[in-house]
Amino acid sequence: MDMSNESLCTATSLDHIVLTVANIEATVAWYVKFLGMKHETFKSGSGDERHSLKFGSQKINLHPSAAPFEPKAAHAVAGSADLCFLTEKNVDELLTKLHDARVHIEEDGKVVQRTGAQGGLRSIYIRDPDENLIE
Repeated sequence: MDMSNESLCTATSLDHIVLTVANIEATVAWYVKFLGMKHETFKSGSGDERHSLKFGSQKINLHPSAAPFEPKAAHAVAGSADLCFLTEKNVDELLTKLHDARVHIEEDGKVVQRTGAQGGLRSIYIRDPDENLIE
């Protein structure tokens, strides 16, 4: 791959991502409960009711796997995402709360050391209702 070509533009931030999900209601309930996101509905350009999850200045739009909105990813399927979120919560306290809530924690149920966009992270891995990997 030739990386020497000049860019056509420069991305400056992430506005939103789209998750294809099996069940909008279950997904909304999970992200609100475990990640404190806010559920919002909005109308698409064609007037269809849409659902999103907002956090900070970003959002996740939700597409139902049974009837995803166009345009969409070429292979949009529920459970194919691997997402990492930052939180101000102490990770050790969060781990305890997840254990208390009987949430299955990957990586032997422990906090693990990883590297993110801004450097080192202490991470917990769990799965949402579609089995997307959530860090």
